[in-house]
Amino acid sequence: MKTPIILIGGGDHCGNCIDTIEQENKFTIAGIVDVPEKLHQKVLGYEIIASDDDLQHLVKEYRHFLITIGHILTAAPRINVYNAIKKYDVILPVIVSPLAYVSPHAQVEEGSIIMPFAVIDALVKVGKNCIVQYHTMLAHGAVLEDHCHVSVNSVLGKCRIGTGTFVGVNCWINNGVSVASNSVIGSASNVIRTIEQSGVYAGNPAKKIR
Repeated sequence: MKTPIILIGGGDHCGNCIDTIEQENKFTIAGIVDVPEKLHQKVLGYEIIASDDDLQHLVKEYRHFLITIGHILTAAPRINVYNAIKKYDVILPVIVSPLAYVSPHAQVEEGSIIMPFAVIDALVKVGKNCIVQYHTMLAHGAVLEDHCHVSVNSVLGKCRIGTGTFVGVNCWINNGVSVASNSVIGSASNVIRTIEQSGVYAGNPAKKIR
């Protein structure tokens, strides 16, 4: 019997998460949490059954939750929900598409989701509440700290990505660099040197634009 799970966040990212959860086939989606005005709407056939204010009641009935809010410019919404749900005795499982490869020598922490065709190489560490998107590769002991999002087709070498950072589509993060927490790396950027100050970076090589 599959385990019931509640999804928190009913936007576009939720649909991608549903697709991956269905592929993994370990959980049955019992419902979605979103803002009150979306109550009873559906995402890929699954109903929005509650709002954030109802979490205190849902945790009495369900143990497994996944944060399905997207992350582009800031991780704050995902972090706020993570901190709120962690006040309760719940489980935030790791979700891995069967179409992805996660080395048994890698570490993926609670609440993170690995989308189809991603590759998580040996010695890689993915922190809590992270999103690793389609066709992304994390290699050579790359470290994603908590609450990061790595977008489609990006490649990370032996680097460290600070907490709450967003890495855009088709990015390259080179070996030996670190990226400051709460940064945004614009699409198609190549990070070839350490980023010490949080901000928005883009280009080849990546430079601070704001």
